[in-house]
Amino acid sequence: MSRVLVMIVAALIALIALTGPATAAQAAPAPEELVATEVSFTGGGGLTLRGTVLSTRGDQRGRPGLVLVHGAGTGTPRTKLMTEATEFARRGLTVLVYDKRSEGYSLFERSYSQLADDALGAVKALRAQPGVDPAKVGLWGLSEGGWVAPLAATRSPDVAFVVLVGANAHQPLRQQAWAVSAGLRKAGVTGPLPDRAVPTLYRAIADGGLFPEPWYDPLPTLGEVRQPVLAIWGTHDLLTPPAETPPLMARALASGGNGHVTMRMFAGADHAAHQSPDGGVTRLPELAPGYADLVGSWVEQAAEGRAPRTQDTVQGPRPSQDSPTVATPPPAWWESAPVQTAALVLFLVAFLAYPITALLRRIRGTSVPAGWAPRVLALSGLAVTLGGFCYLMYLLMTGGKLASPGPVVAGRPVLWLLLQALALTAAVATVGTARACRRAPGRSERLRLGALVAGGAVLIPWAFYWGLLLP
Repeated sequence: MSRVLVMIVAALIALIALTGPATAAQAAPAPEELVATEVSFTGGGGLTLRGTVLSTRGDQRGRPGLVLVHGAGTGTPRTKLMTEATEFARRGLTVLVYDKRSEGYSLFERSYSQLADDALGAVKALRAQPGVDPAKVGLWGLSEGGWVAPLAATRSPDVAFVVLVGANAHQPLRQQAWAVSAGLRKAGVTGPLPDRAVPTLYRAIADGGLFPEPWYDPLPTLGEVRQPVLAIWGTHDLLTPPAETPPLMARALASGGNGHVTMRMFAGADHAAHQSPDGGVTRLPELAPGYADLVGSWVEQAAEGRAPRTQDTVQGPRPSQDSPTVATPPPAWWESAPVQTAALVLFLVAFLAYPITALLRRIRGTSVPAGWAPRVLALSGLAVTLGGFCYLMYLLMTGGKLASPGPVVAGRPVLWLLLQALALTAAVATVGTARACRRAPGRSERLRLGALVAGGAVLIPWAFYWGLLLP
């Protein structure tokens, strides 16, 4: 992707990101009945990471240990997972929760391999804590951590078991495109916007290097996990497809011969297995009833070598997933980021050149009447390309859970309908401009209108590809 488009996308993303509050890493407060110990350890690439170890008071030897691995986010503080850490510690586990790295991790750069090394550094630190049985330390991974924890488990026998919450068995790009499209559908949007435009833009962004680890396949890694696995989802998970994921994960784990897999679905719970009053949009502080108890009892069994045998089905209620995921393969050459960038450059040149030259000619007193079509094409073409790009970027950065597409009429956002109307207008105006070009007096005028027609001719298939000319 061209440097210009990368800079534009990065600026838009950074601008939206800056509107959210920044949270500084800090030591985590602990309830009075628990003991909190501050620790530091070495993560991937030699980076020093800091965390808190929580445990119950009293001299309890041989306790199981659990390292908590964050979901997506740059520099996520340990306080983000303090509810989980506290509840697990109250059930007899010694829990290490740490501040996630910001170095080498951003919207445009991350490595699950490096994050797995961070997690293994935390496992090493927890195994050395007083009262912890080093043979009974495992990993708990939330969301993105559901890709990281299994990867770490395949690298070290020091990981005794794995707990996954809101984990995904799809590639990250496919999961994220589904989440944003599902958020639009939840807001009442149907048609080509969620079905075509959102996945298409994600594929172009990934092809341009603006979506890290887009096609990471977690299934081969899951097939190499030999430790007991507990996988948990909420029925109202809006970020991970809760109906598709468990069967995929079960098959992958079984393919490697893992016979100790427990899968559980919690009613009324969101992506992080917290209680949610509105179908997964709002996350309450409280965990789903029974979630912490399950983790405590299952870890105790797994640590003692008594993990339950794999069951045929997911335990719990059926999840709510209104739409399936769609494949997001790498784009072909004709739909790649460089080609998309070239098309946008062509549109800008073609649709801006006409009004600029018209203004210059008017100033010089040499303007040539060309009818309504060229003016309409220049205006509508420029509006649909720039407006469509900005609107889709807005949806991608604000989508997921509950999207904000604006007013919706007959399943289409009003802004999207306006963009579709502009695309149709540009298509009609392209035909009129081609006729005007044939009648134009003089070579310079024909070249001027010909450039405009070229932009319109490319805009028509481009608009079909993005769904702007689809019903």
